[in-house]
Amino acid sequence: MDQKQFRVFILHWFLIGKNTVQTKHWLERYYKDSAPSETTIKYWFAGFKRGRRDTDEAEHSGRLNEVETP
Repeated sequence: MDQKQFRVFILHWFLIGKNTVQTKHWLERYYKDSAPSETTIKYWFAGFKRGRRDTDEAEHSGRLNEVETP
């Protein structure tokens, strides 16, 4: 499962009134080692509490991962 799909699960659990501990427990139960960390879950819950509802990762500033050469 990719990160975007995990964020959708996290949003769902937030919207039905679950907390970060319950969300982490559920994700670890079904996805074991691939589940996001508790820190990641808390980060997304904080954003959702501020009113964020999209699950897309924000654009990052800084150095590019790839370089285009002519």
